[in-house]
Amino acid sequence: MFDIKRIRDHPDTFDEGLSRRGLKPESVRLIGLDKKRRQARTRAQEIQSARNRLAKEIGAAKAKGEDVAELIAQVSESKAEQATAEAAAKAAAAELDAALAAIPNLPADGVPVGADEAANVEVDRWGEPPKFDFKPKDHVDIGEGLGMMDFERAAKLSGARFVVLTGALARMERALASFMLDMHTGGFGYTEVNPPALVRDHVLFGTGQLPKFGADLFRTEEGYWLIPTAEVPLTNLAADEILADDVLPLRYAALTWCFRSEAGAAGKDTRGMIRQHQFSKVELVSITTPEASEPELERMTSAAEAVLRALGLSYRKVVLATGDMGFAARKTYDLEVWLPGQRRYREISSCSNCGDFQARRMKARCRQGGGKETRFVHTLNGSGLAVGRTLIAILENCQQADGSVRVPEALKDHMGGVEVIEPDDA
Repeated sequence: MFDIKRIRDHPDTFDEGLSRRGLKPESVRLIGLDKKRRQARTRAQEIQSARNRLAKEIGAAKAKGEDVAELIAQVSESKAEQATAEAAAKAAAAELDAALAAIPNLPADGVPVGADEAANVEVDRWGEPPKFDFKPKDHVDIGEGLGMMDFERAAKLSGARFVVLTGALARMERALASFMLDMHTGGFGYTEVNPPALVRDHVLFGTGQLPKFGADLFRTEEGYWLIPTAEVPLTNLAADEILADDVLPLRYAALTWCFRSEAGAAGKDTRGMIRQHQFSKVELVSITTPEASEPELERMTSAAEAVLRALGLSYRKVVLATGDMGFAARKTYDLEVWLPGQRRYREISSCSNCGDFQARRMKARCRQGGGKETRFVHTLNGSGLAVGRTLIAILENCQQADGSVRVPEALKDHMGGVEVIEPDDA
């Protein structure tokens, strides 16, 4: 969401930011809608002022014993005119708000310009992809070979893009989530939260999923939305709040189910667990001052990287190009883990700085010391990590020739000391 006054004052800067997103200029249209709104509001105020003067004239005329019927008729007529002007102002404001709500955040300086992921820029790489003396399988063949990953029975229950995990793989998913939360809360100072997975419209509006991306979500008949990520409820913990600067940053971590319709992903990643309607994810959210948001993005990304390093999973870090960033983001790092079964790096975490974009939609502010002046906070979110994709990465990177899977050293305690997952563990 944007400040229309800032767009009026800096229209060229605003349009230049949209251009880097690959979008057409919008300042002329938005300023025109704002002018229409302000004119209607001014007209309503003028009518009110005129009626106030008429009221005084009626009082004076009555005191003199004069006929006030005509003045009273003018008052009645002005009420109708004011109601019309106020309705026009309200309609113009709604039109302007709808237009502003549909525009994505502007990219930060230095973000690479490009239409899609082809323009993303690699900035770091860690670890060496494992070498095998056999042809590595993908996670589907490994999981089904173990007898612990069942897509067929999941389809009978729920349709495509679902899976049933059993035995040691179900335990590993649980262990991974616990391992991640322990790292983030114990090592990086995040506060663990167990938020609702069902939210109302205004909550999704606050983080930018609504109104534009409703088709990507699931909605109940009672009007609740299933969260696509814990970013949604965690970030909205600051909605309508004025926070003291000295309590910031607030850092939250949560494990939740996430639900996505994948409406725009027809034909993509239809095999396996890469892209599902329901998956678990450990999410990180930070709420901080404007000055601290850039260092906070680096810190958050490092926390996600620490999980990958602890598990010994090779990955690369990329800065997303302007055309590949999410709607609310101004800068995003993706961490992409190496998957031997696909022989490519795949996203396992996205960490984004949203600046004050979400805060404006949520009306989340902060205040320095005892001062009266407030400003919008900055919000950040990141995967720390996507649990299912981490499970996939372990299966593919730690597979052995006999079809078994070696448990990473760092995960053994969370797996009850299990060192190798074999088919007969099911």
